[in-house]
Amino acid sequence: MALVEVSVPDIGDFKDVAVIELLVKVGDTVKVEQSLVTVESDKASMEIPSSHAGVVRALRVALGDVVNQGSPLVELEAAAVAAAPAPAPAAAAPATPAAAAPAPAPAAAGSGRVEVQVPDIGDFDSVAVIEVMVKVGDTVKVEQSLITVESDKASMEIPSSHAGTVREIKVKLGDKVAQGSAVLVLDGVAGAVAAAPVAVAAAAVAAAPVAAPAAERTPPTAALPPHEPTALKAALPHASPSVRRFARELGVPLDEVRGSGPKGRITQDDVQGFVKGVMAGATQTNAQKAVAPKPAAAATGGGIPGLLPWPNVDFAKFGPVERKDLSRIKKISGANLHRNWVLIPHVSHHDDADITELEAFRVQTNKDNEKAGIKVTMLAFMIKAAVAALKKFPEFNASLDGDQLVYKQYFHIGFAADTPNGLMVPVLKDADKKGIVQISTEMGELAKKARDGKLGPADMSGACFSISSLGGIGGRYFTPIINAPEVAILGVARSQTEPRWDGRAFQPRLMLPLSLSYDHRVIDGASAARFSVYFASLLADLRRIVL
Repeated sequence: MALVEVSVPDIGDFKDVAVIELLVKVGDTVKVEQSLVTVESDKASMEIPSSHAGVVRALRVALGDVVNQGSPLVELEAAAVAAAPAPAPAAAAPATPAAAAPAPAPAAAGSGRVEVQVPDIGDFDSVAVIEVMVKVGDTVKVEQSLITVESDKASMEIPSSHAGTVREIKVKLGDKVAQGSAVLVLDGVAGAVAAAPVAVAAAAVAAAPVAAPAAERTPPTAALPPHEPTALKAALPHASPSVRRFARELGVPLDEVRGSGPKGRITQDDVQGFVKGVMAGATQTNAQKAVAPKPAAAATGGGIPGLLPWPNVDFAKFGPVERKDLSRIKKISGANLHRNWVLIPHVSHHDDADITELEAFRVQTNKDNEKAGIKVTMLAFMIKAAVAALKKFPEFNASLDGDQLVYKQYFHIGFAADTPNGLMVPVLKDADKKGIVQISTEMGELAKKARDGKLGPADMSGACFSISSLGGIGGRYFTPIINAPEVAILGVARSQTEPRWDGRAFQPRLMLPLSLSYDHRVIDGASAARFSVYFASLLADLRRIVL
């Protein structure tokens, strides 16, 4: 093995660029062309790739350092020193007009009208439009940014080569463009003007691809903040392409993340911290802090035609008041719950399960395994019974996708966990492949992560069916709200001993109240009743699961 020093390659006219992000750390294994650092000039950001493969033994730069071509970045322990140098990074187009290749003269579309095209953008080929910054009727100036495009390593804003009024926009979000692609048509153009250089932005919106399937468009179980990718924003979030890609994967709206890097730049740690804050119910503020809509703003009845406006009351007239902001987790979950309640036609079916023998078996099992530290919970039995019921009634293990039902062949069960920061729903994956003891163990681990605020998005996504248990608190029946895109949820209240007629006399039996909410578009009342009866029979005699 040999030590190789990886340096900044030829980055064109960029000089004295600042290191704004370190993408690797000591001990990481990197591949050829894997990005090592992100640097930024006044008009562009780019990721510098590695010219060799190997293990990082030392970092030669720190955040805020200024580098140029030839500046050392990392020291690698590489198998071969003679590896072919990596090509210059897919950097933004030249930052100075002198270095910029002139845009092709756009063809006139009529008298005083011109078609603005994508100019020479260097090594970029077939890049995606991730933001449209103008609309029909807008007046634009020379060099005013029209759209933002993004490759896998950099983003840039495409400026206008002419001044005029936007008559027609030729591109939309998600379109692929290259040099010469038509961007828009301008009216009122007074003669030709010099082609403007490409102005490269240091960030891009965290918008999901336009062609994403419906399953990806559904908000994650983690209940991250809903946002509108197509909405125009006052300023783009300050983040590198890799961070934006990471945020898109987690469904994080970057304009709500507070950056801790140089010049307020958003780092991967900031995105992870934002997700942790959401999970923990912490309120995170930034320049565009999301606030809950106030009732007074609902003067039009929340946007629903014919609905009376929300009462606008000065409560202080009647006595002392105190105002507190809703916690972030309540703002987020509230929006999701509202959507689910309004859009899903809920019906709730109530029933009781006789768990007398099952509870006795559970208690005895825990006594027998007390020395081994094994503790089986009633919820573990309910998860196992839920899997069996989902197999018997597959429409409960489905999701609506337009006019189609998606029947899932896996069995991931979400369960509500009460934490100091609010209610969270971890997901137990592949419950059909696990026994009662393993389910109890994994539930305990997930519940601890929830209490400690350490649940990640992967721990809270992918559920097919959820169980919300209030058994430790009390109550009888309730109507749990379905967690879209699931089609049913089971609510469980506190069990209590009741007299039950056995045909000859009343006997004391331990009864567990069940509340099954279901989506009436997918499930009818008879199916819900059969599901509930079957589920209750499994708890009454768990031997039925093996049948």
